Amino acid sequence: MGTGDPKSLIAQYQEYLEAFVLRARRVEEHSLAADWDALVELAEIQIQVTPLGNGEMLIKHQYPAEEVVESAAARLRPILLEGDACFYQKALKALGYFCRSLPQDGEWIRSARREWRTRVAPTTGEEAGYWIMVSNTATGEDHNLDRHLLTMAWIYGDVVHHDTARRQEADPFGLVDRFRAAVPLIAWAMIGTIELLNFTRVLQEAGHITLSEKVFEESVALKSTTWEEKAKVYFAPVGSEPPTAATTPFPEQWAQLDSAADVSIFRTTSGVQLLRTDDQAAEQSPSDGPEADRDAG
Repeated sequence: MGTGDPKSLIAQYQEYLEAFVLRARRVEEHSLAADWDALVELAEIQIQVTPLGNGEMLIKHQYPAEEVVESAAARLRPILLEGDACFYQKALKALGYFCRSLPQDGEWIRSARREWRTRVAPTTGEEAGYWIMVSNTATGEDHNLDRHLLTMAWIYGDVVHHDTARRQEADPFGLVDRFRAAVPLIAWAMIGTIELLNFTRVLQEAGHITLSEKVFEESVALKSTTWEEKAKVYFAPVGSEPPTAATTPFPEQWAQLDSAADVSIFRTTSGVQLLRTDDQAAEQSPSDGPEADRDAG
């Protein structure tokens, strides 16, 4: 892309923002974002300390189930990756361009950039919040790792990849410490993402940017995974030529399925029935009937 071509630059920045909006809306739909106050609380390092009366303290950490945070991390991951079109900083850069004549909005963008870098990409252990030191009394080995590196080990070693180097580096600390480090970062990254999404919506409504309305409206996450729909079903002998397109007529070998009696013959070679009627009490076992010699279309 030639940086001297304003039209190309605008098109590229619109592409970044539209990609960000789609992915950010999917993050917004995650269950962790349903309770905003709880998400904000989760973004801070929360440790409950109870004195035991003998000089010791009972320290308690309480977080959502790992698979819940894991799914949030999976939705967030492209926003964390510099190479992806929806990368958070690419969206900020694009908005900075479009808001270059809007001082107040420009300041918000610069502030968001600084906070994102500090919270999501810290460069020191101090910025990361804390670090952990462990010693192996049997081998004499000492290890220390900051919270950010433990977080990256959980995301890229335990969850979305199997990064061997990250896993080896963080292995002495165990899965618990990797997960505990990751939760506040994942929660804060969700907050930052949703806030930038809302800022983008405001700019769109004000006419400062003109993104495709489709990216604000199209479905980005399933609300339900149970559906009922009326349809016509066709079948043919195995090996029959399929239709060439969705709107072309079925070849002559194909017949319409139109009765419960027809439904009962749809079985695979392993005995699994492909179709059944609502009034069937139970599926037949593989020995209850002949294997199907026809396939559903």
